Amino acid sequence: MCDGLLMEVCVDSVESAVNAERGGAGRIELCCNLLEGGTTPSTGLLQVVKENVRVPVYVMIRPRGGDFMYSHWEVEVMKRDVELMKSHRADGLVFGALTADGRVDTELCEELMAACRPLPVTFHRAFDMVHDPVVALEAVVSLGFERILTSGCDSSALEGLPVIKRLVEQAKGRIAIMPGGGITERNLQRILEGSGAQEFHCSARSSKDSSMKFRNCNVSMGGSLSVPEYAVKVADVTKVRTLNAIARNTL
Repeated sequence: MCDGLLMEVCVDSVESAVNAERGGAGRIELCCNLLEGGTTPSTGLLQVVKENVRVPVYVMIRPRGGDFMYSHWEVEVMKRDVELMKSHRADGLVFGALTADGRVDTELCEELMAACRPLPVTFHRAFDMVHDPVVALEAVVSLGFERILTSGCDSSALEGLPVIKRLVEQAKGRIAIMPGGGITERNLQRILEGSGAQEFHCSARSSKDSSMKFRNCNVSMGGSLSVPEYAVKVADVTKVRTLNAIARNTL
């Protein structure tokens, strides 16, 4: 972490968490299934990550991929996951929930926020699916969230930069606005300078080839959009360090 700017790295493995910290991340967002935008990780993953890193670990609470309107069964899963993550030393939690008409589900968020206390909470990129970000920001502030992770309601933080800038101005320090979504070494400086944000969120990943010697290339464990069977994405120490250096030079 450089003075004045904080880099959060989203990770889905112990290796990525360790690499993120080694590269200078100030906080980790822990999840699974990054291909689906991130879902709740296992308690085993949280435990081992906490044993190997010192920076704060915020845990995603999201029972599935897809939209952010949840059934009563899914809500029960989320509440139990909150309790489990708290009991296994999560430093913070990350969730978001919407109504059918694209508004922040304040009733559900109030319930979940009560379960999360006293841990700080980030409202995740469900925010990018709201009908009106101006109204949504005020709802999230009133609920007591610590920050909003957003790409400015667009396909990437760079594309959504004008909206992110307006959200930072509207927030007036009441809540942190953290740009995220497609942030790379090529666009980070422009995003930080153009938004005025004091935090940013990235994955900083590279592809790592599998150590498997025998490979059955006729079989895939995923669906039609699955990742390559014999490669994994991990946070890259060099990329994390490069992004940190860019952030430091942007100050």
